[in-house]
Amino acid sequence: MTIEQIKVPQAAAATAPAAPQRLRGDMGVGELVMSVLAFSAPLTTVAGFIPVLLLFSGSSAPAIYLAVTALLLVFSVGFVAMGRTVPNPGGFYAFITAGLGRSAGLGSALLATAGYMAIGFFAPSMFAITAKGFLEPLGFPEIPWYVYGLGIIAVTTALAYRRIDLSAKVLTLVMGLEVIAVVVFDVASFVNGGPADSGGAGFTLPAISDNALGLAVLFVLGNFLGFEATVIYREEAKDAEKTIPRAMFIAVAGIGVFYALAAWAYLAFLGADKAQAAAEADTAGLFNSAMLTLTGRVVSDIITVLLITSILASMLSIQNASARYLFSLGTDGVLPEKLGRVHPSHRSPFMAASFVGAVWTVLLVAFAVIGTSPDSLYAKAAGAGNLAIILVMFLASLAVVAYFYKRRAVTTLSKWKTVVAPVVASVGLGIVAYLAVANYSDLLGDTGTVTTVFLAITFGIPIVGFLYARVLRGQNPDVYQRIGRQEF
Repeated sequence: MTIEQIKVPQAAAATAPAAPQRLRGDMGVGELVMSVLAFSAPLTTVAGFIPVLLLFSGSSAPAIYLAVTALLLVFSVGFVAMGRTVPNPGGFYAFITAGLGRSAGLGSALLATAGYMAIGFFAPSMFAITAKGFLEPLGFPEIPWYVYGLGIIAVTTALAYRRIDLSAKVLTLVMGLEVIAVVVFDVASFVNGGPADSGGAGFTLPAISDNALGLAVLFVLGNFLGFEATVIYREEAKDAEKTIPRAMFIAVAGIGVFYALAAWAYLAFLGADKAQAAAEADTAGLFNSAMLTLTGRVVSDIITVLLITSILASMLSIQNASARYLFSLGTDGVLPEKLGRVHPSHRSPFMAASFVGAVWTVLLVAFAVIGTSPDSLYAKAAGAGNLAIILVMFLASLAVVAYFYKRRAVTTLSKWKTVVAPVVASVGLGIVAYLAVANYSDLLGDTGTVTTVFLAITFGIPIVGFLYARVLRGQNPDVYQRIGRQEF
């Protein structure tokens, strides 16, 4: 791959701000889609999170996937349209800045960065649980769970440190194996069917009045969060004007159908009337027991190994996305400019990637010291991160509406792309955000202090970012003008 040479600014450079360093890459549609799919970790989702969805939604799980898919496809219409005129790798950060202003953009950027890092922090503890459960019965020595966690952080940080095309190749290989494993589960479930008098493989529509619907939608939407990666990697994609839109629509539709079929396969194997009770009885072991029954011990063990690699691939993809947010903020000068550095050889945001790994390491050690169970840690981390990104997506949908409204006199795009689809997406995501907040205490398993603290942090981060931007506007206008890399 041919990579343009980038000069790294020296300390003795002129006092004027250095031009933003640019990443380089040659990612195509396939690699972008695989990066998005890796973010949601197909095998991890099917084995670990769809059983949780069944616990909350029962036989309506496939329909919830399809409904969320439709909502995000509508959201993608305006998102892609705006992406053609805001070609920056900051993703939601750049878009919200362009539509709602620099202060809102910075607040959302900090929230998105924290959200992605929280989601990624689910992986070390889940990896530890899975690896310990698989290796120790084989005679491997018992070691603390956090040792496994620190190990996977070291591996993903080393990969993220290097250029993105290496990471994409790793993700593509792992994703191919994961997809095969899930297809095996789907086919075996539909071929064998469920027990008699279990309701068959039919699924139902979700009830709006169901109190658990908010949690179900929160978990389902969390499986799609990586689709923003198609925009974040704009500077590393070849022929971005064509590659980015294709990758986004393929990723959203593909993820939705893929997981809807997997949820339906659970219903086929367990029976629509029995699925919710089965998930409640053995949430964590539901997939493994199903695979053991359907395929036997050897295949089941192979799937467990793939599950371990699935967690690693998901963590790597999330670390790449988090690093690129920090890279954008560092390039703008909002955060320390070291975070905006490009590696002279790998052409990667190496400082930002290393920072993410360092934060995860500190958090893991802290939770290990206070005796936190890895079983509860990964669920709460993922839930907190999902809520943060849902709120950012809601702001992004509002930003699309505002952006095209301000440019209604000059835009040549259709009303469907600039008005109808963005407004529909805003209403839909607003409802999802409300349901998520309303049911947040159930997700955390707490109705008191813990829920209050988590919500205070979630809503406090963007407020701090907004106020920080206002301070920069008065005290450091040069940095303020670089927020979001926008020129108005």
